[in-house]
Amino acid sequence: MSGTTTAGSGSARTASNPWRNWAGNVTSRPVREVSPASAEELADAVRRAAADGLRVKTVGTGHSFTSIAATDGVLIRPGLLTGIRRIDREAMTVTVESGTPLKRLNVALAREGLSLTNMGDIMEQTVAGATSTGTHGTGRESASIAAQIRELELVTASGDLLTCSEKENPEVFAAARIGLGALGVVTAITFAVEPVFLLTAREEPMTFDRVTSDFDALHAENEHFEFYWFPHTDNCNTKRNNRSAGPAAPPGRVGGWIEDELLSNGLFQLACSVGRAVPPVIPSIAKVSSRALSARTYTDIPYKVFTSPRRVRFLEMEYALPREAAVAALRELKAMVERSPLKVSFPVEVRTAPADDIALSTASGRETAYIAVHLYKGTPHQAYFTAVERIMTAHGGRPHWGKIHTRDAAYFSEVYPRFAEFTALRDRLDPDRLFANDYLRRVLGD
Repeated sequence: MSGTTTAGSGSARTASNPWRNWAGNVTSRPVREVSPASAEELADAVRRAAADGLRVKTVGTGHSFTSIAATDGVLIRPGLLTGIRRIDREAMTVTVESGTPLKRLNVALAREGLSLTNMGDIMEQTVAGATSTGTHGTGRESASIAAQIRELELVTASGDLLTCSEKENPEVFAAARIGLGALGVVTAITFAVEPVFLLTAREEPMTFDRVTSDFDALHAENEHFEFYWFPHTDNCNTKRNNRSAGPAAPPGRVGGWIEDELLSNGLFQLACSVGRAVPPVIPSIAKVSSRALSARTYTDIPYKVFTSPRRVRFLEMEYALPREAAVAALRELKAMVERSPLKVSFPVEVRTAPADDIALSTASGRETAYIAVHLYKGTPHQAYFTAVERIMTAHGGRPHWGKIHTRDAAYFSEVYPRFAEFTALRDRLDPDRLFANDYLRRVLGD
């Protein structure tokens, strides 16, 4: 195929440029790219790829740090599969096309007086990309975005359009909510929603010893609790989000800009650039940075509280641990950094999630705490991430599917009780591995 061909209102074209992810650490060269405008066009693209002997992957905004979306075959871009299909106010659900960015969904729901119950801390990703990799926020009772799915539609390797829910194809539903792109291409998702509500966010500095000593209480007392520890210091910044009767009291325009843009993005970008060029200054910068964010309280609708702009590019590793192991693992991580020559410019993020029932969810079957480590883009990351991974795996940690890790299928078969259930379903839905790539071969086996 050469040039561009049109089928309906979608298009397919020979890929002339390599694809790169958001962080710039993954590159791939697909043979062709397809932009279907409907589930039917997508199914046709899958059938043609199979006939041509080409593997298929879908890519959203490329926010995964792993090569989960990389392909040397057909790359499906879902940019034309966007928008809300329907809102069911009786069932309190919304059905949305798979390529819809979370930001667009959140704004549209708010206009309708509705909201998701919980979400992650950015909203640039597509709904399918976010759910397929297990994107999550933090919550005592409310779980990942995928756990809020009530139905999904996907194109299987045979080119069939499959609808699955707790009542229809329940064994597929149990796995495909976090399907890693291994079971088919998601074309639409139905989420549970609720009437829009207000959250009061309370951000407050706290010492490392206090936040780790009080971690269980802070988790129990707040609907959504998270904190950041600044390496090379004893300083943390905590965030407690709880439902509020109002009134709304969003951050002031100037104050919000100073905290969210100037400090968290502009000056942080500068600090990271200086630290990358002159690593010995990082501990000194960390001491200043960790004191720059002051206590504040504000009240707003959920997506404006849960999410924040992230303009500084980085690499990330995140592990999900049994919640009771989190404090011990974090103390080990702090001790490791303090005795090593490592210079770490990014804070370590800690969040929680309740157990859920999704086969390959990082919170599947167990109360969970997440520990995420980051390094500024362009900074050598292997030594730090290797040392962190050694600590996390010793506690039975499960890595986030979209973030850097070195684990393989043998490891996952030990830490996921339902791993064999997922791989058996994959054998049934995609026996010829149309949706495979190097990453899936490593994490799921072949």
